[in-house]
Amino acid sequence: MKTAHDLVAAARARTAEISPAAASTSLLDADLVLDVREPDEYATGHLPGAVNIPRGLLEFKLSGMPAYEPRDLKIVLYCKTGGRAALAACTLHEMGYVSVQSVAGGIDAWVAQGGQVARPAPISFD
Repeated sequence: MKTAHDLVAAARARTAEISPAAASTSLLDADLVLDVREPDEYATGHLPGAVNIPRGLLEFKLSGMPAYEPRDLKIVLYCKTGGRAALAACTLHEMGYVSVQSVAGGIDAWVAQGGQVARPAPISFD
């Protein structure tokens, strides 16, 4: 029986992981930056320009959005520490996407190396 750790390790072995430093360049070249965390995590801060599609909805959302149908899109994925993004990258490869990268260490590593984080503007009722 495989554990979650086993599945993530296997996914990382099949995934093109890039360092947070290399991600700076890849993000500029990406057609789609995907944050595969849950919406509440995304709301606490995300990479600038990232689209939030939780890993559990990934296949359904991408299949239902014509802008994301081309399989040659350059996609950069991330999550909190890299595990969910690696699993999502494997799923995208199985769906036929050919240019998928995952940020090693996720947003935690991105922040630790000084990467910029966007935060939604607070809601004002005034």
